[in-house]
Amino acid sequence: MKNITKIFLLGVAVVLSAACSKSLAEKMSLADNVQVDCTPEVLALVGDRIPVDLRVSYPDGYFHPKAILEVTPVLVYSNGEEQKAPVLTYQGEKVLDNFKVVSKAGGIVREHLAFDYEEGVEQASLELRGVVRYKDKSYALPAVKVADGTIVTQLLASTHGAYSYKQDDYQAVLHQQTEGQVMYDYNSATIKGSELRSQSIKELQAALAQIEADPRYTIVGTSVVAYASPEGGQEYNAKLSDQRAASAEQAWGKVTGDANAPDNLEVRSIGQDWEGFREAVEKSDIEDKDLILRVLSMYSDPAVRESEIKNMSQVYTEINKSVFPELRRARFITEMDYQNFSDEELVELSRQAVDVLDEEGLLRVASITDDAARKAELYNKAVEKFGSDRARFNLAALALDDERPDAAARLLDAVQAQDADVQNARGVVELQRGDRKAAAEWFRKAGTPEAKANLGLLELLDGNYDAAAKQLEGTEGLNGAIASLLAGRLDEAESRIDCNCARSEYVRAIIAARRGDADGVKTHLANVEAKNKRLYEQALKDVEFAKFR
Repeated sequence: MKNITKIFLLGVAVVLSAACSKSLAEKMSLADNVQVDCTPEVLALVGDRIPVDLRVSYPDGYFHPKAILEVTPVLVYSNGEEQKAPVLTYQGEKVLDNFKVVSKAGGIVREHLAFDYEEGVEQASLELRGVVRYKDKSYALPAVKVADGTIVTQLLASTHGAYSYKQDDYQAVLHQQTEGQVMYDYNSATIKGSELRSQSIKELQAALAQIEADPRYTIVGTSVVAYASPEGGQEYNAKLSDQRAASAEQAWGKVTGDANAPDNLEVRSIGQDWEGFREAVEKSDIEDKDLILRVLSMYSDPAVRESEIKNMSQVYTEINKSVFPELRRARFITEMDYQNFSDEELVELSRQAVDVLDEEGLLRVASITDDAARKAELYNKAVEKFGSDRARFNLAALALDDERPDAAARLLDAVQAQDADVQNARGVVELQRGDRKAAAEWFRKAGTPEAKANLGLLELLDGNYDAAAKQLEGTEGLNGAIASLLAGRLDEAESRIDCNCARSEYVRAIIAARRGDADGVKTHLANVEAKNKRLYEQALKDVEFAKFR
């Protein structure tokens, strides 16, 4: 609150009678008891505006009944430019007009006004300029400063909008598996020579040769898994499966070319292969396969299952012909890890042979590339070759980075999967366009942590600092701390700062200033200077620190 005495305003007032012996200027100088209170003492940006509350008190006899007073509040910038608020007009009791009436007996006048934010308001002063009009004459009154400087701490908030790029699923190590299998005759555990020369075994042998020749591969497990088809009784088939496992283990060396089975060879006997049976039926063209699958879902007892299926005589004949033979088998499985290309290798490949990269490789290279134009090239390549939705989204994110919301919107329209991330990004598009209402609708629809942070940002931008602080609870970034600071909760604000970057140090300095902690202001501003010279130069003009210079 700021008190102004000897104010121009309503010294006007006084005795504007032509019969009076003193001049108007002399009468104005008698206005020692007029008082103006300005709240806040130091102006502050709140949302998009700089609000001001004026309270003018003047005593009995000051305002002439036939006088009109015009008051213009003016923000005066350090370079001399001005921003004027609408003129405030008052009239005496005998003036026949529609302005606010001021009684000759004195009283209090309250006004609420607001200025737009413009660059330079930090160093602007607020002054009131008055003109008295009486009959056909006007008298300019001396301008009076009522506030000096504007706090713009709200501008420390990040207003760009929160969103993240879609991540690649590139695996540094790929776990892979290769296998071949041998088939057995009905009720047999003997592996025929022709099975060891089958196409399945040849493909396994070729894969093993490739693994051995490529140093990127490391074999991490080998196994033999034997089965029996689910016919002929559970106990019998368990023994038959064990026998097949034993014969397959003996054949391991012939299959793989190793004289001896490895120490880590795992041998398993599954018994009746109901899971394989289910998969084979699902893939088959058997007319009543839905009925068979229903039996499998209704009964868990193998004997009951077999009985129910046998009762479907025509179906059982088809199963016996096309399904059961495929389940009389043993599998030879090799598991290995493949050491994928390093980031450095991927970058080089993207330069020399970009077409060899798959979708995940392209997305990974783009994610580790600093150049935005190169990122766009790689994302466009992923869209062209693989129709990558993630690449389309990331192109939109690049546009948002450059604050090109219209371009981002077009790119988001092309994304097939309109998920919550896309909805949040559409909110950021509207935020950057300046349509906060539309942005809020998208953020609420998205419901992601980033959307929550963006809703908090909207509250902050609207000057609703308590609501912003609450909405930003649990979100990353400095906006939550700034909201708590502007809401007047300094301890809460300090606890929400989670890094030591220049902007965080700046906020810590403001907290110290508002606590009256001169040493804290000095320490944190020194940290700002060390980290960001430009931000430190801003601090030198910031009225938050006016008392500590």
